Amino acid sequence: MCGRFAITLPPDAMAQLFEAAPANDLPHVPNYNVCPTNTVHVIVPGESRRLVAMRWGFIPHWYKAPNDGPLLINARAETIAEKPAFRAACRERRCLIPATGFFEWTKDTEGNRLPWYIHRADGAPIAFAGVWQVWGRGDERLTTCAIVTTKANQTMSAIHHRMPVSIDPADWPLWLGEAGKGAAPLMRAAVEAAFAFHRVDPAVNSNRASGAALIEPLAG
Repeated sequence: MCGRFAITLPPDAMAQLFEAAPANDLPHVPNYNVCPTNTVHVIVPGESRRLVAMRWGFIPHWYKAPNDGPLLINARAETIAEKPAFRAACRERRCLIPATGFFEWTKDTEGNRLPWYIHRADGAPIAFAGVWQVWGRGDERLTTCAIVTTKANQTMSAIHHRMPVSIDPADWPLWLGEAGKGAAPLMRAAVEAAFAFHRVDPAVNSNRASGAALIEPLAG
C-alpha cells in the first residue's frame, strides 16, 4: 500500500531527471505529507514526455461524481489487468509518479500507530509505477491517477505486507510504453537492498501536518 508520500524535488529538477516538459500548473514543492486527493506530479508519455499535475485518487469512468465510490489511490499489480476500473489504463495510460519517500505504519502493543519513512537507500528519487485517466461529467473534468502496489519484499514486510511498485530509470521507457509492450514483469517488489526506513514523529499521523521534520528520524 501507499497512502502518503513526500516529494522534495523542484519541478525543474523533476523535468530534467525524467526528460519531460513541465506544465505551468504543477503543485507546490516541497511537500512532506502528500495525501490522497492532493494534486501530484506525474510523468506521461507523448511525442515527448510531459510533467503534469493530476489528482491522486483514480476515478472510474462510471462514477457519477468523484465521491461516488471508494477512493482508489492504489491499484494492485496482481489484478490491475483484470479490474474494470484499471484494465484499460494499465494497457493505455501508464505513468510515473515521482517521490522522495513514502510512509507506512505499524502498531505498538497498545494499538498506537507508529509511522515509518521509507526511502531509497542510495538517496535517489523514487519513480512509482502509476496509471491515470480523465474522468468527466458535464463540464467537470478531473485527471486522476493511482499508484501500483505489489506484495512487499522480505525487508519491507516487517512494516507492511504491500509496497508501491518503483520503476528503475532503465525501465522508464518500457513502463511508459515508449519501448514497446511487455511492461507486466516490471510490476514487482524492489530488490531487498533498494530501500531503507526509519521511525518518524507521530505528527505525520495527521494529514494536516507539514514541514521537513516529518521525515527526520525520531529522536531517541
